[in-house]
Amino acid sequence: MKAAFVTGPNTLEIREVPDPVPGDRDIVVKMRACGICGSDTSYYVMGALPGYPAMPGGLPIGHEPTGVVSAVGKDVTGLAEGDAVFINPMAAPSGVIGNGGRLGALAEYLLVEDCEVGVSVKKIRDDIPFEVTALNEPMAVALHAVNRGEPMPTDKVVIFGAGPIGLGALIWLKLRGVDHVVVADVQQDRLDLAKRMGADAVLDSSGSPEEVTARLMELHGSAANGIGLPRAGTDLYIDVAGAQASFDAIVASAKTRARVSTAGVYKHALSLDMSMALMAELDLRWAMGYPTEIFDVTDQLAEHWEQFAPMISHRIPFADLQKGFDLLTTPSGAVKVSILFD
Repeated sequence: MKAAFVTGPNTLEIREVPDPVPGDRDIVVKMRACGICGSDTSYYVMGALPGYPAMPGGLPIGHEPTGVVSAVGKDVTGLAEGDAVFINPMAAPSGVIGNGGRLGALAEYLLVEDCEVGVSVKKIRDDIPFEVTALNEPMAVALHAVNRGEPMPTDKVVIFGAGPIGLGALIWLKLRGVDHVVVADVQQDRLDLAKRMGADAVLDSSGSPEEVTARLMELHGSAANGIGLPRAGTDLYIDVAGAQASFDAIVASAKTRARVSTAGVYKHALSLDMSMALMAELDLRWAMGYPTEIFDVTDQLAEHWEQFAPMISHRIPFADLQKGFDLLTTPSGAVKVSILFD
């Protein structure tokens, strides 16, 4: 079979490797779709996974896998050949799939070790496009970021970052009945997409923190911080941009006890104005991965799949994988690239 590896900075290889053979407790899945994550592009640019030793032969990549069961070990229950499944990349005993483990999902077939339904895989509807069901993993990240923020229907919310995680957070908030959600980004095409996907308002966050605060005060009304300085009435900030500028804007606009849920991956050390955060008694929460949400997403994604599908901007055959990475590492208008398999 063919599988993809990062073998150096900006170097991607698709090469032949042995077909996986399942043990008694394993299954093999014929891949149908796998999204490219922002972390995948980081590994590609850097040529490795930060903090991990170099892997002989390169780093197997891909961790948003969905496909059809092609072989089942004799001790596996609840699955049969032909079942459509989503695979939990965090459950692999040999390491996280596509994130430092020995297996990657950007491959024609994927071995699922010690397979257990509800832990390592979940059956999915086969009448939904596989590129949409492959959104399960990033949408679990988005749901965890939302859950950490503990939104209430009356909250006024702003999301910084209109990539897949931010757009997913938007959908989860609106499905939860949150009254007013603003999406902020520096790219107009992404703001246009957010508006089409249900944002109540969008905000160009390329201006100064003061300009962002003024716009949020127009949208969410006026409030104050702990010493009475005027601030936006925003209750919850969700940061998935991972940029210093967005966090500066959050701190500058935060009213007393505003909540911040941040799932943004910061490529550089973050500078935080502690005095301004103190004056707001800023409630800062971190959201990493999806401790419990991975299969909470699956049925909801199936029910509302047409709301999630518009974030997929490109569908590319596995043979053209390099094109997908080129799109996501150069200014291109790509939002979510899904790799499709025959």
